[in-house]
Amino acid sequence: MKKSDSQLQEDVLQELTYEPSISASQIGITVKDGIVGLTGNVQSYAEKYAAAHAAERVAGVKAVTDELKVDLPAFHVRDDQDIAKAVLDALKWNVWIPADRIKVKVADGWITLEGEVDHKYQKNAAEDAVRNLTGLTGVTSLITVKRPAVSPSEVKTTIEQALRRAAEIDADKIDVSVEKDKVILNGKVSSWAERGEAERAAWSAPGVNEVVDYLDIAA
Repeated sequence: MKKSDSQLQEDVLQELTYEPSISASQIGITVKDGIVGLTGNVQSYAEKYAAAHAAERVAGVKAVTDELKVDLPAFHVRDDQDIAKAVLDALKWNVWIPADRIKVKVADGWITLEGEVDHKYQKNAAEDAVRNLTGLTGVTSLITVKRPAVSPSEVKTTIEQALRRAAEIDADKIDVSVEKDKVILNGKVSSWAERGEAERAAWSAPGVNEVVDYLDIAA
C-alpha cells in the first residue's frame, strides 16, 4: 500500500527522533510525491549526514533533498589548519586508504578531497574517515576511481551474479546494462536500502568507473 505524503512525513519524523545522534526538534520535514526535504540547523556535519541517511532508510522515500545548515557551537569551531591536520591523520591511519594519493583542501571548515584510487571502497573509506571530525561544515569528494579495462559483457555477468547472491535483493526485478565502464541499473526495488545494496554490487565489479541508478522504489 502506497503511503500518503502526510504518513511518510510522520514516519520520517519518527525515524529522526529514534536516531540518538540527531536532534530532531531542530529539523523541518516536508514531503511531496515521496520526495523528502530536510531544513533547519544541526550542530555538526556528522549530524547533517546522519539525518539525511535516516530519512533515506524510511520505506516509501524516493529521494531526499538536504538543505540542513551546520551551525557549529563555539566549542567545536576549529581553524582550517587544525582541521586539515586532523583530516590528513584520519586518512593516514586508515589501512584501506592510499593517503598519499589523496589531496586535501579546507576552506571555512569545508573539506574537499581530490585524487584517484583503484577501488570504490577506498573512496568510501576516505569519505567515511573524515565525516565525523570536529569542526567540519561540509565535505565535497572529488575522488575518482581508476579501474582496469574489462569487457562490458564480463562486467554485466559479474554484477548479475552478485545481485543473485545478495539476500537483500530481488535480482529478477533489476536490469543491468553496461556501456564501456558505465553500469546502468533499471527496474524496481522495495526500499532505499535495497537500492543502495544494488549500487554497492555494481560498484564492486572490476572495470566499473560509473554507476547510473534508475531504480524505482516500489510502494
